[in-house]
Order: sequence, then structure tokens, then C-alpha cells
Amino acid sequence: MDINQIRTFVTIAEARSFSGAGTTLHRSQPAISRRIELLEQEVGIALFERLRGGVALTDAGAALLPYAASVLAAMKDGLTAVQAVRTGDAGQISLALVGTLASDALTKVLRKFQRKHSAVRLDIQTATSQEVEELVLRGEATLGLRYTGSQNSDLVSQVVWEDRLLLVARPDHPLADGRNHRPIELTGERWVAFTSRRSPEAFVKFLERKLLMAGLDQPEIVPIDGLTAQKRLVEAGFGIALLAESNIREELRAGSLRIIEVPALRATIPVALVHRRKAYLGEAARYLLAMISALAPLAKPNRRSSGANRKSALRTR
Repeated sequence: MDINQIRTFVTIAEARSFSGAGTTLHRSQPAISRRIELLEQEVGIALFERLRGGVALTDAGAALLPYAASVLAAMKDGLTAVQAVRTGDAGQISLALVGTLASDALTKVLRKFQRKHSAVRLDIQTATSQEVEELVLRGEATLGLRYTGSQNSDLVSQVVWEDRLLLVARPDHPLADGRNHRPIELTGERWVAFTSRRSPEAFVKFLERKLLMAGLDQPEIVPIDGLTAQKRLVEAGFGIALLAESNIREELRAGSLRIIEVPALRATIPVALVHRRKAYLGEAARYLLAMISALAPLAKPNRRSSGANRKSALRTR
């Protein structure tokens, strides 16, 4: 098994196509097929199932994939370490993050980083929390910023702050009056909840549990695949929603969304900074990691509300 076979295997798995992998690797399809044929002979089992219009991983291929991706990531780390020695920590750093975490405070940190490390190319990519983890594991991102900590033993996961979940509605909602309300007053309200193709029921289930604990049984919940669409629907009066504060600061400032104060529904969701446990982190990457970690005091809820919120924090196990 050599590095070209491993790279070819991972590229086919990502492209779900031999021809697509050939285009990415600038190799002919017969050359790509031969590499996989030799790899399958070596491991003694088929790694791909050939389908009409593409390929799919077999169970054996799915078992091999995370280890193959780790090999490529480790090789990339080695080359990065060599380059840092040769060029004095120039090179490239990639930060993957959930798009809603791209706050003004984080933007200022990234600008400060670029001024200090002008020779380092900083790439930013947005993804879901699960995708952020996968990008870091594959070595395609140096650091990742996601909701909730990771349980993967190959990652170092540090919760850097907790984002408040706020109950919001359109500005003229009768309960958006700044006073505290009881959950029972929300009876009959329609709820708009974020969902995604990767974890279609995660937040919906959390919301159902949260409302049930508050005494609201069988609420009407409409799943929406898109955070922007979710906010626009709430602004239009289609329903109310429990949203991360970092995702709605602009709307709150503009007044297009208003908070409904219901103490029984207060909650927080942790924001975690992740990187590969065995990854090489040069001086620039360590500096960026430290700067993002230092954002915590700016991003945490105020002290008065954080104690109550933390008791009902959203956690994933």
C-alpha cells in the first residue's frame, strides 16, 4: 500500500466516481482503476461497489476511509512542519467554522492575525458542526469552530464559550414586551426549528424535550432547512423560534426580531474549538488558537443570566 493508492482511494470516496477522482488527481481512469485494483488485492476485499453512474463504499471501504484520511492528514502535517522550519512559519492555515459563529469579534481577531502573520495565508470555510469536525480530521482544516464539543478521541476539543439560545418573534408579537412570561402563555404558538440533511432531527428533538419540560405538550414545530430562512419566517410572523444569540445579533440591533422573555426556556449551547490531537501546529496556528480562545469573555452571556442558562445547556453525547 503506497501513498498514491491511499490518496486515490480517499479521492474516489469523496467524489463517488472513478472519473471524478481522475479529474481531481490528473490521472486517466484506467490508471485510477489500476491503483484501486492493486489496493483491493492487497487488503483482500472489495472497497467499492460499482453502481450505475458512480460508486459507493463497501463496508470494508467505509471501515478503511477514516484511517486512510488520517494518513493523508499526517503527511500534510509533516510537510507543514518542514515548511515552517524552512520558511519561518509561512504557509497556509485553514479555519473551518459554522457560519453563524462568524461574529464581529471573530472578524477582528482574524484581521489582527493577518496583520501579525502577513506571510501566512488564512483560508476560511463554513460548514455544519459535523462537517467542521470531518474537515479537521481529514487535515483539510487546521482549526475548527463548531457548536458543542467533539467526543472523537483523535481531536482536542475545547469549549471556548457558551452561546445563549433566545426565544424570538416578530417585533409586534404581544409577548415581546420585555416582561417575563410563563410557558403556558405560548400555548398554540407555531415553532420554527432548524434542521439539516446531516442531522435532520437533532434540534427538533431538543426543542420538543425543552418544551415538554416546560409543560408545553405536542407543540406545532415546523422544521426549516436553513438558518436564514428560519429568521425570515419568524420576522414575517410565521412562528417563533429559539435561536443562538450569535446568529441574530444583527436582527436584534435592527429591531426586526424581538426577544420573548420566558425564564423556563433559557438555555445555552457550547461553542468548541477543535484541532487534531497529533497535528503539527506552528507558531502562527498556536497564536490563532490562543486568540480565538481569548474571545470567551466577549462572547459569554452576562453573569446575571449565565448561571440559570448553564443548568439547561444543550449538550450532545
